[in-house]
Amino acid sequence: MNDLNNANLATERSLEIMRNFAQRYAERTNTYFCADPSITAVVIEGLAKHKDDLGSPLCPCRHYEDKEAEVKTAYWNCPCVPMQERKECHCMLFLTPDNEFAGDRQDISLEEIRATTKGEFSATKQEA
Repeated sequence: MNDLNNANLATERSLEIMRNFAQRYAERTNTYFCADPSITAVVIEGLAKHKDDLGSPLCPCRHYEDKEAEVKTAYWNCPCVPMQERKECHCMLFLTPDNEFAGDRQDISLEEIRATTKGEFSATKQEA
């Protein structure tokens, strides 16, 4: 993989930290990952990339005018305030059991994440 594609991916260290966090948080809050594991993979990759770039796992599913300012407010840092207060995850990473998109898993392997995200970012660069 070339350096341009690697620039779009999180470091292995941050990816493993965010993967472990997501698994533990799902278990602790009785929530489940999306039935489509590619959603889980892309969201965890995005959180890890923001951790690398911004120092915090800012929600990757929202648009921000100023990401650094958003990190400082902490409202959209994962787990975001809506998730903590109402179990509402905009990214569909943490879903309550009654959510129609909830799967039955609270785990995902590093290999599953990389298989999805490396393919995703390679396809994006080819289309550009």
